[in-house]
Amino acid sequence: MVRKSREEKLKSEHLPERVQERIRHTRKESVLSDSVLGGIDGAVTTFAVVAGARGGGFAPMVTIVLGLANLLADGFSMAVSNYEAQTAQKDEVKKLKAQEERQVSEIPEGEKEEIRAIFRIKGFRGDILEKIVATITANPQVWIDTMLHEELGVSEERKKPVLSAAATFTTFLVIGIIPLIPFLLPLPLFSVPLPFSVGLTALTFLGIGMTKGKILQRPVFASGIQTLFTGGAAAVLAYVTAILVRNIYPDVGG
Repeated sequence: MVRKSREEKLKSEHLPERVQERIRHTRKESVLSDSVLGGIDGAVTTFAVVAGARGGGFAPMVTIVLGLANLLADGFSMAVSNYEAQTAQKDEVKKLKAQEERQVSEIPEGEKEEIRAIFRIKGFRGDILEKIVATITANPQVWIDTMLHEELGVSEERKKPVLSAAATFTTFLVIGIIPLIPFLLPLPLFSVPLPFSVGLTALTFLGIGMTKGKILQRPVFASGIQTLFTGGAAAVLAYVTAILVRNIYPDVGG
């Protein structure tokens, strides 16, 4: 019954009118990748500071100060870096689009031959190929977009750099503060804060991965475990490094 319902839903989504509606409808901006990146990096870097400080033998207050300073500074830095990367990518696409517009205007026959070659590689021949070339090159915008996508492998990105940066910064702060919670809350439960920080951070990695898996329709638990191991590896590395440094320089951290 469930399978039949799913098949009916898939069929209804592929009716001609529904397909045309999806193609014409502008896709909503997705900040999933920015949010996942910000969340994972926030948890990893903050816990790396916590693990490093505790492994180095620093007092809890030092851990809090270092953790909060890192949370704000690194979160802002990451958001700015994401903004700059998105802006640079958009500028690159604009430059390539202007280049294609100039070539279409100055050497249209050469650009038509490129369209012809692209679709010949895809297996089209004869009259069908010529009709495809004529149809595409009849509309300058379609022509240029096809060249950008098929020849250069790029497309005009609709995602706003400011939105990407905001998503990264927000999730970095919200998720990144979790490893610090046992140090920030003076509860008897957190009298030995590090084990609780480890547990909360592990659950955070697992939750991020499972959420990502659910959104992308991938195996939820497997996605969570993958993220747990990826993020946990960085945290373990920081802790081990701190212990090694402390053994080499025993006076550091008091």
